[in-house]
Amino acid sequence: METTDTAPLPMAFRRIGWSNLSAQFSEQIALAAAPLAAVLLLSAGPAETGWLQTAQTLPFLLLSIPAGLMVDRASRRRLMVGTEALRALSLLAIPLLLAAGSLNLTWLAVLGALGAIGTVCYSVAAPAFVPSVVPRARLADANRWLELARSVAYAGGPALGGALVGWIGVSTAYGLAAALSILAVLLLAGLPKDEPPSGQRRHLLHDLGEGARFAVGHDLLRPILLTAVFFNISWFVFQAVYVAYAIQNLGLSATQVGVTLGIYGAGMIVGAALAPAIARRVSFGTLILLGPFAGLCAASVMLATLWFPSVQLVGASFFLFGVGPIIWTISTMTLRQAVTPNAMLGRVSALIMTATFGARPLGAAIGASVAAHFGIAACLGLATAGFLVQLLVIAFSQVPRLRDLSEIA
Repeated sequence: METTDTAPLPMAFRRIGWSNLSAQFSEQIALAAAPLAAVLLLSAGPAETGWLQTAQTLPFLLLSIPAGLMVDRASRRRLMVGTEALRALSLLAIPLLLAAGSLNLTWLAVLGALGAIGTVCYSVAAPAFVPSVVPRARLADANRWLELARSVAYAGGPALGGALVGWIGVSTAYGLAAALSILAVLLLAGLPKDEPPSGQRRHLLHDLGEGARFAVGHDLLRPILLTAVFFNISWFVFQAVYVAYAIQNLGLSATQVGVTLGIYGAGMIVGAALAPAIARRVSFGTLILLGPFAGLCAASVMLATLWFPSVQLVGASFFLFGVGPIIWTISTMTLRQAVTPNAMLGRVSALIMTATFGARPLGAAIGASVAAHFGIAACLGLATAGFLVQLLVIAFSQVPRLRDLSEIA
């Protein structure tokens, strides 16, 4: 069970929170605009949008570990500022290419991958930065606010991106995303200067191995890691084909696609807002279990649209995809911060991100391949089976037995 302190969080954290909101909004607008631009401007089909998703998520697989090593060895503030600036430049390049008549799927994929580098480094550095400015007793509150900001972005970003593409055009959507990314850079640049973590510098492989042994050997982190791998593979098998499925099979417009993706964010807002109340009523382990259970329910509802095509069912599915997993993210991040030494937090976060977010390009590639050879129905069925597996992994671990964080202090 958790208690919530109502005192204001430190100013440095609030600056991180606002930068997080701006960067997440930028990312979500761009992620919504990319497949819409591919389908509407470049005549891409399900397989092409799947490979586009693969390219845009590949940095999570390739760069999470290097980013984690940098986080534990260099200034976290400078790393976040530099890579967010790279994202802003990649976003500005797309309207320029479009104006020159040179935009194609290759450029869309390459620039999307460059922009994702900012997401990777921010996602690894922020969890390591937060414990240095927030007391341990307030970590759950801090994580909830970060995830609430992400939820707002997930709710508004896709809907706004879809509306801008449908009403005004791709260039406006990417221009707004770039402006928000620049705002995030300015907010991050105002954070207090941080020094690289102290301690003896050892060989990179030694540091990496130390973090890997800690994460894989921990009885609580290991099942969380495996569950997240299966969740992300299954989620991106589905995500790889959703836009093409929605437009070509369900008959949704670009605006409607953006709205359905926005419902996912609305679910995240509801989940993040309800998390403290739920945490007061259930054990910490049960709180963690809610996310995987909601994921399976959401996938089953989306699978039903094969027989009962309905925008209402699509919206219900995305809402469930938002509510449960955001509670999972808040609670498992708090658990990771509680059990991991701060000097190792960047590496452990990076390893978990590599295994989980790195599963995204794998899932997108599987989705693209299955769609090309067996069709979209097979993709939805495969994704649902994966969500069943991730629920079973966490349900039969020690995690659901946790009553509260005091048991692991």
